[in-house]
Amino acid sequence: MTTTVEKSVEVNVPIRTAYNQWTQFEEFPMFMGAVREVHQLDDRRMHWVAEIAGVQREWDAKVLEQVPDRKVAWAATEGTTNAGAVYFQPVDTNRTMVRLFLEYEPEGFVEKTGERLHLVERQAESDLERFKTYIESRGVETGGWRGTIDEGRQLGTPGIEYAAGTRSDSGRGDGSARDTDAGTTAPTTTPYPTGAGATAPTIPAYPTDADPDGARRPL
Repeated sequence: MTTTVEKSVEVNVPIRTAYNQWTQFEEFPMFMGAVREVHQLDDRRMHWVAEIAGVQREWDAKVLEQVPDRKVAWAATEGTTNAGAVYFQPVDTNRTMVRLFLEYEPEGFVEKTGERLHLVERQAESDLERFKTYIESRGVETGGWRGTIDEGRQLGTPGIEYAAGTRSDSGRGDGSARDTDAGTTAPTTTPYPTGAGATAPTIPAYPTDADPDGARRPL
């Protein structure tokens, strides 16, 4: 059984500022209550440590698609099973809508009980509000990565089928998972969630001011 979370928040900063701050993954513990550590391994891969329903979980994740000022999509490659995307939309020149779509697979009795109580959904909503407070209080981003990641396929919003190699991992991070790139073909998905009441975000055209080569994200 999997759980899907969809949340959004409007932040009072320009879209470039909001997006740039979101690319600073190692700073996520500053505003994500459940995230303890994020170690950036390279421009695409990260190792996460989080506490989910009182249980510590670890996983490796890979960015599947990243478009400056528009989208960051990811999937776990090892450990706790999860995948999703964050979309950025300009409201006006100084306001940005940030939309989070997350699918994950609860593990064990404690997490499944937490899922019934909507703990992760409430955590996601709280984290977005913390992000809003964090970036608005600063007014400027702490850094930014303007590179583009594109695997050349119609990705849309990835679900946990893109993290298929982690389905038997139980968040161990012991190397038993298979990266979905290794000899497997990612299934076709709809561009956005299609469940009852789900609204697909309107994605603007590619920005024209994105750095063509992209400076490396600071580690």
